[in-house]
Amino acid sequence: MVELVEPDVRYEASYRAAMREYAAEGRGDEGEALEAHPSFGSFVEELRDHARGRGLPPGWVAAADYWLVDGDTYLGRVQVRTELTDALRRYGGHVGYAIRPSARRQGHGTTALRLALERCRAIGLARVLVTCDETNAASRRIIEANGGVLEDLVVLQGRPARTMRYWIDVARDG
Repeated sequence: MVELVEPDVRYEASYRAAMREYAAEGRGDEGEALEAHPSFGSFVEELRDHARGRGLPPGWVAAADYWLVDGDTYLGRVQVRTELTDALRRYGGHVGYAIRPSARRQGHGTTALRLALERCRAIGLARVLVTCDETNAASRRIIEANGGVLEDLVVLQGRPARTMRYWIDVARDG
């Protein structure tokens, strides 16, 4: 059964395999946070601390990481931020997500965002900002399938494509 869970050491082998997949496609940045830790357990603890707003780097906001899993298999992650900085209003928003390469094109991105939006509703957010690059057709479909309404496209220095900014109403039922 596919579900969103809090990070846990039981997923270490599958998580590390996913990071190798990201690195193979040139996205080694997905695994950078893990590599900065002496153990997988300390990495998981840091994620939990960041969810509580503890030990945050300057300029960061509290962000809860959740992992999309199927049994013991790590499929991807979502991050839920309850507040936005000016920078997050332009790029990043309340929810970010990533699906490991071998689990893409199977509906997991749509499921991950849907489950993240349920978490957003549960913590009292009424509207959620989700962003993606204009060139990321898969992410656009995921956001729109979850009720995203495009507000605008913005050009951000250092970004390779314009950023699409979507709002999703999560206050309503269903």
